Amino acid sequence: MRAIVQEAYGPADVLHLAHIARPAISEKEVLVRVHAAGLDRGTWHVTTGLPYALRLVYGTRAPKNPVPGLDLAGTVTAVGAAVTRFSVGDEVFGFGKGPFAEFAAAREDKLARKPANLTFEQASVVPVSASTALQALRAARPITPGQKVLVLGASGGVGSYAVQLAKAAGAVVTGVGSTAKMDLIRSLGADHVIDYTRQDFADGTARYDLILDIAGNPTLASLRNALTPKGTAVITGGEEGGSWTGSMDRQLRALALNPFITQRLTMITSKQRASDLEHLTGLIEAGTLTPVIDRAYPLEQVPDAMRYFDAGKARGKISITIQAPLA
Repeated sequence: MRAIVQEAYGPADVLHLAHIARPAISEKEVLVRVHAAGLDRGTWHVTTGLPYALRLVYGTRAPKNPVPGLDLAGTVTAVGAAVTRFSVGDEVFGFGKGPFAEFAAAREDKLARKPANLTFEQASVVPVSASTALQALRAARPITPGQKVLVLGASGGVGSYAVQLAKAAGAVVTGVGSTAKMDLIRSLGADHVIDYTRQDFADGTARYDLILDIAGNPTLASLRNALTPKGTAVITGGEEGGSWTGSMDRQLRALALNPFITQRLTMITSKQRASDLEHLTGLIEAGTLTPVIDRAYPLEQVPDAMRYFDAGKARGKISITIQAPLA
């Protein structure tokens, strides 16, 4: 099969197209003919090997799996002996092992049937980012109508879903992004927008019951200044920090501070669950949640897609279109 592979960590230049063997599947896995894959921040981290701490999990000199990617949408072509939820021919989406390829293995419990009203390209950009947004909102405890929610990084992959999910829960949502992305954030349903190049969200003009800290690296003091006295901030990541631990030190400091303040600072590590995919499918088919795709790249142009992603230009998600053979 054709696949994008890497033999070392580094920038987009380490990625190249190659012909490799199709993956074998275990008894609890299915083989998916990949029609489309999504590009997410986690895939960027694994490609670059940054922060260095993640190499303890993925491989010291290069990723153990040379094929990158996680999000996928496609058709089941083979099933393991213990698989009960899927059959050959089912259209699925979810989390796969290296889906920047024509075929990928995926665990049965990390897949769901593709939403009927989405194309494969649209479905491929849902799993990682939408699941993260959903879990972040759940970590904040139930949102009640009228609560004020601030989404940092509202125009990105996770943020674009978080705005829609918070609005669906009845919140008054403020989205933060760059000047060029204000229109996108409004189109997602945000009640208010903040251009971070012109205004500091923590300048004291407003306070929020919930802050979803998805992008950037605001200080804990800034998050607290923008929260109500008993508000909650959920930290899902951050793209700054040291080369060894990245933003993790900020998250750990938030947890250490939490017992001593009336506000709540917490974090999430996104889980890969079929139950979340099925919940998201219901929202998508009901018209409550819609994927936003900025650009779609063919498989051979994955390095270009990675460069575009790394430049911070993406509005929503990036899809990788893969024309896999039928057999």
